[in-house]
Amino acid sequence: MKKNSAILGAAFLMATSAIGPGFLTQTSLFTEQLLASFGFVILISIVLDIGVQLNIWRIIAVSEYRAQDLANKLLPGLGFFLAVLIAFGGLVFNIGNIAGCGLGAGVLTGTDPKTGAVVSCFIALGIFWYREAGKLMDNFTKLLGILMIILTVYVAISSHPPVTEAFYRTVWPEKIDLMKIITLVGGTVGGYISFAGAHRLLDAGIKGEQNLEQITRSSVSGILITAIMRFVLFLAALGVVWHGFRLPADNPAAGVFSSAAGEIGYRFFGVVLWSAAITSVVGASYTSVSFWKTLHPFIAKNEKIFISAFIVIATVAFIIIGNPVKQLIIAGAINGIILPLALIIILIASLKSSVMKTYKHPVSLQIFGWLVAAVLIWMSYQAFLQLF
Repeated sequence: MKKNSAILGAAFLMATSAIGPGFLTQTSLFTEQLLASFGFVILISIVLDIGVQLNIWRIIAVSEYRAQDLANKLLPGLGFFLAVLIAFGGLVFNIGNIAGCGLGAGVLTGTDPKTGAVVSCFIALGIFWYREAGKLMDNFTKLLGILMIILTVYVAISSHPPVTEAFYRTVWPEKIDLMKIITLVGGTVGGYISFAGAHRLLDAGIKGEQNLEQITRSSVSGILITAIMRFVLFLAALGVVWHGFRLPADNPAAGVFSSAAGEIGYRFFGVVLWSAAITSVVGASYTSVSFWKTLHPFIAKNEKIFISAFIVIATVAFIIIGNPVKQLIIAGAINGIILPLALIIILIASLKSSVMKTYKHPVSLQIFGWLVAAVLIWMSYQAFLQLF
């Protein structure tokens, strides 16, 4: 029972790490731009996400090494470099997640976003300082993940989307936008996100070739949970824009909820935004620090202190900066590089018998992984050209 809880908890940790403030805004905005054809973008991104996730989770869990340790085994110091990238990308995104907590709390209570951010910071700290933090984190992410989906389903039904058109265009789109596909892949499994559940499984003792079936099931479940939330939000947004409502540029997701279900929809948005943001804070902090704790015994011994510092720094940064948009753009570009780099490291590691022992990684997953890495590298290059 405990094992099954950890497996599902890892899937929800990954999923709720992916479903943050950026996820809500991105899905709403892209739906307005592509209408029903955005369903095809979601479908293709799911296939790519599963390819990335299957490679990373299987190799990490079967080798019983975290990503940074695998990297150091291939080239001494490479793991430290990867850990720095993951931590920096996670920290910058966490500023946006904390901002989302403040905005969500503000919608629900009318308080200033900075006050809501501070309160949310203490809630996140309480989760990690609880005696059975791992169990609480699993239950917390599962509960809020399910709550987000239920509330968004209500809004999707209220918006009366053209369901037949949506499903038809999901398999036969009017237009295809490659950039949006890559953006969704990066937002779902980019940076720290793809490692959140894999490292959680190692901490729960679910590792080795004997647990391969459960590892595979958990990795795919994380993607499917994210996909369900993405598709439900897509239907909600599609119903709104299909009936002629233009989403507000400064907060398109709030426009989806309020226009579909009025005042109660707007309150639901507050719950969904806060839930998405606080679970992303938990996922980003836990995973970013997990990249450091095997690199030095002092960090492993004081893991909770480092996680707490990670959350507090992000909160203070939000209070000082106020507007995290520029930081989120830079973090997105950095995560575009982190994912293919980490994937390549892990794919190379899977060929090393000294690391993988008797396990033979499927050739089909290897090929698919290299193709995804090549596409993401090209897209990362294009993103940096646009930024700089």
